[in-house]
Amino acid sequence: MRLNHLNLTVSDVKATIDFIVKYFGMEVRHTRGNGFAVLLDDGGLVLTLMKGDQVTYPSTFHIGFIQESEDRVNEIYQRMKEDGLPVNPPQRSHAWTFYVQAPGGFTVEVLC
Repeated sequence: MRLNHLNLTVSDVKATIDFIVKYFGMEVRHTRGNGFAVLLDDGGLVLTLMKGDQVTYPSTFHIGFIQESEDRVNEIYQRMKEDGLPVNPPQRSHAWTFYVQAPGGFTVEVLC
């Protein structure tokens, strides 16, 4: 058994789609305006995004995109930095990792 569906409430569905597609390569399967979207990854995850007016997650809540190598983590970090996102460099913690605030109101961890 594995987790293969996650629904996130986000403040801006379109901006969240753009972020996830650009940096993590998920495929948009379906949208309904800026209110709802279905995204798929190549491992079978179905990520749905639903618009919410008051989106608040606990400070430690995050989702993660596990990469195949430190080089890939570094590459994503560099792209985000060059695009002007406020990110701190990857560091060795429980993994080679960094965190970034996604435009929809939640945190993303990029790690290997």
